[in-house]
Amino acid sequence: QVRLVESGGGLVQAGGSLRLSCAPSGIDFRRVTMGWYRQPPGKQRESVALISSGGITRYEDSVKGRFSISRDSAKNTVVLQMNSLKPEDTAVYYCNADYGYSDYWGQGTQVTVSS
Repeated sequence: QVRLVESGGGLVQAGGSLRLSCAPSGIDFRRVTMGWYRQPPGKQRESVALISSGGITRYEDSVKGRFSISRDSAKNTVVLQMNSLKPEDTAVYYCNADYGYSDYWGQGTQVTVSS
């Protein structure tokens, strides 16, 4: 059974930092692209940051220079470090594991940035 468990969300003031973690189980971590997505209130889900099995990263333009994604194959975890947070970063953040032909989602964690 595949499970992606996210943690680290919460309430933070603008300019602050949060660190999101995702611990997937039931997948072959070495073969998947891991990603963080977010869904702001009243908007569609969007990609935030991706990291391939080989460590190649890609970021949505609005988070470049502020967010950093990393993966630890020894611990089977993926981390999203979010710095210089803005109110527009407020959203439910989801972890995703993508084999390319199928993917899996976590339950989401709320991030709220107050102005």
